[in-house]
Formats: sequence, structure tokens, C-alpha cells
Amino acid sequence: MSATVLPLAGVALGSAGTLVGQYLSTRVDARRARFERDSAERAERKEALMEFLSAAQQVELCLDRLSLGEHIEDSEKWQHLHALWLAKKVPELVCTPSVAQAAHDYTMALHALLRGAGAPAKRELRFAFMEAARVELGVASEPLRRDPPAVESGR
Repeated sequence: MSATVLPLAGVALGSAGTLVGQYLSTRVDARRARFERDSAERAERKEALMEFLSAAQQVELCLDRLSLGEHIEDSEKWQHLHALWLAKKVPELVCTPSVAQAAHDYTMALHALLRGAGAPAKRELRFAFMEAARVELGVASEPLRRDPPAVESGR
């Protein structure tokens, strides 16, 4: 009887071991695939955010030049605005609605300012966009301080 039971027990244990090994391997593969997918999505979002920030920076540079009294041709303004509006659409495609809305609000303010119309304070809209982008990328634990640190008196 033991000659029959022991080989059957060995086969059962071997089969169980194989099934457990396959299950654990599948879990590891699924976790690795999820990590790689999340990393690729984060990289895509980061690229979209950087493209938008680059276009916004060009408009900010034009605004700085205008504030210094420099004349900027309308064609240059239109070129920068076109690049900004195009870059704004990428976060709308790959980012969360809060980031897309913050990018839209910031773009509207920059557009109005460059076209010479009144606009809400671009600084606050830029900060709102940056905070939404930080949350999107998973690096926001608390908001960044935007004002210079208070200097202790007596020094």
C-alpha cells in the first residue's frame, strides 16, 4: 500500500508546488506590468507638462519684454499663442481634469495679457497649475512656499 500512496502523494505535492509557483510568478509579472504601465503613463504626463510649461514660458518671456517697453510684432505674439494653445491640449488628453483645467485657466490668462486685455493674476493661476501638476506626478506632499522666507530681525 505504501508503494502506491507515497508516489501519489509525491505527484500531488509536486503538482501543488507547481501551481503555487505559477500563481506567484503570475502575481509578480502582473505587478511588474502594472509598475511599467504606471511609469510609462507618468513619463507621458511629465512630457506633456514640460511641453506646456515650455510654451507658457515663451509667452511669459514676451510679457516680460513688453513690460520693459520692448515692441513685439503681432506675428511673434500669434506664434507664441498658437504654440501655447497647442501645448495646452496635450495635458487635456493625458492628464487628470484638474490639471487640464488649471492649464486652461493659466493659458486664458496668458492669452489675455499678451493680447493686451485685462486678466486674472497670472501668478496665482501659474501656481495653481504647478500644484496640480505636482499632484499629478505624485510629488506633492504639501504646497510649495511661494513667498520668500521671513527674515529674523536682529541679525
